[in-house]
Amino acid sequence: MNSCLKKNAKLEVSGLKKSYFLNGALIQVLDDINIYACGEEFVSIVGPSGCGKSTLFNIICGLQEPDSGNIHLNGTEISGKTGMVGYMLQKDLLLPWRKVIDNVMLGLELSVNDRKKNLEKARELIPTFGLEGFENAHPTSLSGGMKQRAALLRTYLLGREVMLLDEPFGALDAITRCELQDWLLKVWDKFRKTILFITHDVGEAIYLSDRIYIMTNRPGGIKDEVTVNLARPRNRDITETAEFKILTKNILKLLEY
Repeated sequence: MNSCLKKNAKLEVSGLKKSYFLNGALIQVLDDINIYACGEEFVSIVGPSGCGKSTLFNIICGLQEPDSGNIHLNGTEISGKTGMVGYMLQKDLLLPWRKVIDNVMLGLELSVNDRKKNLEKARELIPTFGLEGFENAHPTSLSGGMKQRAALLRTYLLGREVMLLDEPFGALDAITRCELQDWLLKVWDKFRKTILFITHDVGEAIYLSDRIYIMTNRPGGIKDEVTVNLARPRNRDITETAEFKILTKNILKLLEY
């Protein structure tokens, strides 16, 4: 288990609020969000649909402005700034006309105009991300799991200390989803990025995370924080333990309204 104290936070969100005007009415989406993640920590966020999880990520990565509140990265205010964290959306968003190798380099190309250097970085990581032999394939020939691997590599290659993953496995079948959860744990254990992970799957959150934030219905707030005291490295056997089942029961109870 990765021990983490708020005073050591790499990313901290404090007092975050966000509202929208919809059909002439002001709708509050987020209400006083306070969360943090330390270096090398895996933190998940679970909550009901429509509670503002994706809006929270859009604000953290600078795509939207909060009404109030602050976001700090390594102690520096980053509210409204883009490019400070890596962000993988729910859909892979791979460009169909580009080969895998060119898709994963897309973010790099926008910041480093050196194709040779970018190719070296991408090719070095292709095997780790399970894409060896598919470098010259187009997205239409890839399975859903392979597309998500490519999208995650594209995000990782940006080199940001913090990565936001918004339900990356939500659209996959159960078998592929389990395979990618196992693979993500291995990749995370190797590179130890700080990860914020959105999911609707309580079991997935427990299996992957050091801590889990439980969000309320809209307006989304933080209802509770759960520490996952399960030893690492993890494998599927841990899902059959009494500790795992107790955590699952407790979190599902927290999600009841």
